[in-house]
Amino acid sequence: MIQCPRCGIQVTELHPVDPELIQKLQAAGETNLPPQVCAGCISDLRRTLATSSGGILMQQERAKEQHRLQLWKSRVMLIKKARMCMTQKLYSEAAVSYEKYLKILDIVFDVKKGERLKPEAFKESARTTELTVVASVYWDLLRIYDSHDKYADRMANAAKQLAMFVQFTPIYPDIIRKAESFQKTARNPQIVKQFLKMSDKERPRCFIATSAFDNPLAIEVRTLREFRDFTLRNSIWGRKFIAFYYQHSPRIACLLDKHPQFKPAVRALLRILIKCVS
Repeated sequence: MIQCPRCGIQVTELHPVDPELIQKLQAAGETNLPPQVCAGCISDLRRTLATSSGGILMQQERAKEQHRLQLWKSRVMLIKKARMCMTQKLYSEAAVSYEKYLKILDIVFDVKKGERLKPEAFKESARTTELTVVASVYWDLLRIYDSHDKYADRMANAAKQLAMFVQFTPIYPDIIRKAESFQKTARNPQIVKQFLKMSDKERPRCFIATSAFDNPLAIEVRTLREFRDFTLRNSIWGRKFIAFYYQHSPRIACLLDKHPQFKPAVRALLRILIKCVS
């Protein structure tokens, strides 16, 4: 019989401890591990490693979450700094702060390498108001990058991201008006023109309601979409009405965007309609 140097129990034989197991246990805080132990100690050491590894993983996850929270809070100062630089015409410094802000969002929302941040990340996070901030950041970056030809690729990327985000914000009509004006003086007017095309293509097809409520995520807009998708689409006359609406409503929406004084009246009419269809 042989005494196990770890537990002191008399056993018939000892088993060598895997060097890799020893290394992992030492990293987890286990010290003075003998090279050979009994079979019971081998099992115990493996359970200890599994338990400690789980604890380490939990600590690492908590540390990551804490880091994300600190980054999320720090974004406010970056936005303030960037906007101050914009007012002082320090455009390079503003771009750096804006890019840091976007990088923070990539980390917070765990955007994979080679992918881009999307509006869907905000819909599930109770941070939807951040969409307007993101859109305004891309609008400023689009204009900053237009200042030099070597930044044309960055400007094009900012235009794509802006077209994707701005549709979910109340600043949509304002950005469109500014872009149409900016196109006349831009160094790269073709990129601005492309943005206008993309933003029109990306905009949700509930034109009048979206324009009237200045927010495609408004509860009234979602209610009308549900009525369209679950009621109107189920009948021939309903589908004909949808086709008619898609054909003529964009012009009305554009009119509302250009003359916002009519929006309160349209909102009132739409709320009456929502009560009827509900």
